[in-house]
Amino acid sequence: MESFLFQASIYLGAAVLVVPLSVRLGLGSVLGYLAAGILMGPVLGLAGTETTDLQHFAEFGVVLMLFLIGLELEPKALWEMRHKLLGMGGAQVIGTMVAAYAVLTWFEHTPSVALILSMMAALSSTAIVLQTLSEKNLMRTQGGRSAFSVLLTQDIAVIPMLAIIPLLAMADYTGTTSETYGVTNAETATHVENAAEPLMTIVQQLPGWAAGILTILIVAGIVLAGHYLSRPVFRFVHAAKLPEMSTFISLLMVLGIAFLMMLVGLSPALGTFVAGVVLANSEFRHQLEADLKPFKGLLLGLFFMTVGVGINFGMLVRQPFTVLGLTLGLMALKALVLLVIGFGFKLKPQDRWLFSLSLAQGGEFGFLLVSFARSERALPLAAGQMALLVISLSMLLTPLLFIGYDYLSKRFAPAKPDHTPDDINPTGKVIVAGIGRFGQVVNRLVRTSGIPTVVLDSDMQTIETMRRFGVQGFFGDPARPELLEAAGLAEAQVIVVAVDDRDTCTRIVRYARSRRPDIHIVARAGDRVHVYELYQAGANDIVRETFDSSIRAGRYVLENMGFSEYEAAKVSQAYFRIDRAAMRDLAKVWIPGQPVYLNEAYVERAKQLDRDLENALMEELHEVSVMAPEDDLDVGAPLPETAAPDSKAIVVPVAPGA
Repeated sequence: MESFLFQASIYLGAAVLVVPLSVRLGLGSVLGYLAAGILMGPVLGLAGTETTDLQHFAEFGVVLMLFLIGLELEPKALWEMRHKLLGMGGAQVIGTMVAAYAVLTWFEHTPSVALILSMMAALSSTAIVLQTLSEKNLMRTQGGRSAFSVLLTQDIAVIPMLAIIPLLAMADYTGTTSETYGVTNAETATHVENAAEPLMTIVQQLPGWAAGILTILIVAGIVLAGHYLSRPVFRFVHAAKLPEMSTFISLLMVLGIAFLMMLVGLSPALGTFVAGVVLANSEFRHQLEADLKPFKGLLLGLFFMTVGVGINFGMLVRQPFTVLGLTLGLMALKALVLLVIGFGFKLKPQDRWLFSLSLAQGGEFGFLLVSFARSERALPLAAGQMALLVISLSMLLTPLLFIGYDYLSKRFAPAKPDHTPDDINPTGKVIVAGIGRFGQVVNRLVRTSGIPTVVLDSDMQTIETMRRFGVQGFFGDPARPELLEAAGLAEAQVIVVAVDDRDTCTRIVRYARSRRPDIHIVARAGDRVHVYELYQAGANDIVRETFDSSIRAGRYVLENMGFSEYEAAKVSQAYFRIDRAAMRDLAKVWIPGQPVYLNEAYVERAKQLDRDLENALMEELHEVSVMAPEDDLDVGAPLPETAAPDSKAIVVPVAPGA
């Protein structure tokens, strides 16, 4: 126990000391963890013997990370990525293997060794790349999404690679697995008796057809259980009202799936990713993220530190030019292949650099292939040790590649007339944030009514176009608090939030409400869920961007189906008025992060409001039939705004599918 506490204190202390410093220097957390491992192991000699065991444990950080990524991807989004997975990812794996194999055979490696090493060269570090992309907010870029597609393809490709290696075993090679170092799987793990060994022995003794059926059943069971059993199990656990039980069930789900996948020889990371995708629409998605993110961060940090501890600097000192030449050669070869693929798939220059540089290193699954190849007598000891050192050094250099990408993206970014926000001299009591099609109409109506406005937009070309037409606009990101303050948020009476991005829109509304509780906020919503988010953020008037035009289109339909202009106009106005009140009711039962069709209270309330709306419209038609148009309505007038000044005017259809 004393030894464990001492080692834990060293690892935690090194991380606390080095990682924040690395982040403050702009080098990122991954390089900080690697540097902390180097400091503990090769430099100070405070760690090293426990590295292999720790890596067995820490590699579950990658498993947790892919599960959390799966939670962010709906099955529909994954299906839309199929072309990148098969095309871009397949091209990277095959292209890198072919290029590396050609180079290795030229250096007189045997065909079997060259094939094994080329498979290792084709793999990149899922942990480092995804962690860095997330830290730098690059996951949503085209280059980031392309890199993720390739990484997912590589994880899938590990499965056939593990199947091929035993076929390449060298009959004349003798050695033991104790000579290896790196992340191992079930076959290369310790031979100490454990509770799972009898079960794994049974599975390994199954004939090929039975093992295939078992694999299919386990994968299908994971998908079906995630879809049908997860909700009742989570509800049962949450009924205990013990916060720690939520963490227990989250960890049980991930670790159980990882074990089942390893039992049949599949990648645990791939299995948990599939489970995450299945649960992406679950109402418990956010709870799972909250429970698992701390474990993911801790385990990934530990994994990177063990990589740093295990770098064999002795071999680097003995053969510095060979090791550095192989490392830089590997990274250059992979970057070149990726660059060609980026050109082939017509990525933009900035995304192409991100795609090429982010994946140019070796990966943690390379450690697994080395260990497995050594255990199967398919790889000589010297070649395995060199491969481990090259992979480790390439991972260590990856943060520097991202620094290079930052430089290149700025160097080759398309020139703009001005990259800095304009100096703003507020001259109006109305701020219009976002001057797209929606914001232009609002701004024009307000300005031509004699009310001065201050217009903000982050698109310089749009601002310049508006200036040519005499509209005074200012360039800058409306979501930046300092820009809103410069635009006169402290004195403005109304702010119109009309930006395209829904998250940015909600963020602006929330900041404006926190800064000015008395200001009137008019916000543009993309759909009904966005309406509820803006409602909770504090908007006064929320307008679904296509709602008024949809009602007018419906009014034309009624007129052409036998309604008089007067009747169609009255029904449209009644729908407008009743729907707004109904949406305020629905906003009260809406649960953030939960799809509305999974919210039973929401669905029942929406059905009831639909029935009430139909009855109300029938009553309105009955009243209209005994009234003259000139007594009540100008049929050509726009729809009235009847909300009280202090009400929440929510404009959105009631029906769940609207």
